[in-house]
Amino acid sequence: MSRRRDKAGCARSRLDPTPHARNAGSQRCFSGSSSSTGGEARVANAHPDLMRLTFWEKPQEERDRAFARLRDEPRPAFFPTDDGRGFYALTRHADVVAASRDPGTFSSEPISTSLDDPPESVRRYAGSMISLDAPRHTRLRRIVARSFTPRMADKMSEDIASTARQIVSEVAVLGQGEFDFIEHVATPMTMRVVCRILGIPESRYGDVRAASELILAAGDPDHDDREAFLLSKYVELHELTRELVLKRLHEPADDLITQLCTANVDDECLTQEEVGKFFTLLIVAGTETTRNALAHAIWLLTTRPEQRAYLFSDMENRVSLMSNEVVRYSTPINWMRRNVTREVECFGGAFQPGDRVVMFYNSANRDGAVFDRPDEFIAGRTHNPHVGFGALGPHYCLGVHLAIQQMNTLLKELFTRFPDFHSTAGAVRQRSSFVNGYEILPCSV
Repeated sequence: MSRRRDKAGCARSRLDPTPHARNAGSQRCFSGSSSSTGGEARVANAHPDLMRLTFWEKPQEERDRAFARLRDEPRPAFFPTDDGRGFYALTRHADVVAASRDPGTFSSEPISTSLDDPPESVRRYAGSMISLDAPRHTRLRRIVARSFTPRMADKMSEDIASTARQIVSEVAVLGQGEFDFIEHVATPMTMRVVCRILGIPESRYGDVRAASELILAAGDPDHDDREAFLLSKYVELHELTRELVLKRLHEPADDLITQLCTANVDDECLTQEEVGKFFTLLIVAGTETTRNALAHAIWLLTTRPEQRAYLFSDMENRVSLMSNEVVRYSTPINWMRRNVTREVECFGGAFQPGDRVVMFYNSANRDGAVFDRPDEFIAGRTHNPHVGFGALGPHYCLGVHLAIQQMNTLLKELFTRFPDFHSTAGAVRQRSSFVNGYEILPCSV
């Protein structure tokens, strides 16, 4: 059998007489074949059921232990899915990074944000550029990136600073009682910033917030009434985009929607549908991820007073390190999916075209082969190549700087005004495998 090494450190097989040697026994057990042995069934049952929300509802420590066991296995574990396809779990940092950097083998198409393939009615709206490969992904990313002009970046900074001051002033009005950090701080912060950047009128903020909840169902086949829920939310956001684009084509403004619908890079422009899909991506990813990172920051700094003291001793110079450590430790987006395009051997296993792999960022961010004391939150962590925004590669998050800037600015403003700000009892987590966040986080000044 002849092989050659590729970018992912994989051995590409030109002839493999035993293509089903990958994860021996897993595929037979998953398929429900009567030839499965009891030993194989026990191996399969020993793995956590990553498809089910019941696993993701377990305490963080229990989930971390489960992923630590998966990282210790010699090859990616295989997990069945309800559609009969299943997926391999990439849980080690090196494997996640390698797959992210090799889109030729590990494709984002047809979708990267779902463990199964949603119906065509949903994919019609959901196929943003994070679910595309080159050359279509390259074209879209180039056009979108050019829309983030220096003037737009300056406006974003001004919007973030003014929004943080406004929200902290609103916190002061709430007084000394207990209130929900998600409702009164994290959600308005991220929603107002993104809506102002896009040019969404304040009267529509509530509509956008309600529609952005689609992220809770996008990746979870276990979600109740998933197809109808997703379709209704996507349609709402695309309809709002259509209204804004039509208005901006006749009345241009200093906002991102105007930039997107009038962008022309090498005689290329975004179509109405492409603007709608990017708009949806920015609304959902740009609000939900940062919102949850902010909530995690408050909880972590409340429950770890020594890290809070470290931050407070030099807030200006340490807040950015702390924000990145929050993203590593909490990992607001747990995973992304990739789809194998060719026969390949890597990560200790062998894969066939059409196989699915899921990159678990939450597990990669706790990999002791990369991070010192990985299960500890260390606000001053300097060596921190986390994949909380994805791994470096063609799909690395475009909004990294926007997210970190929002976190830094709001937390500095909040703790400067209210040094004793803290979370209290009664937190409620979101019910999702895709998102690691809070539904409710009670707090007090």
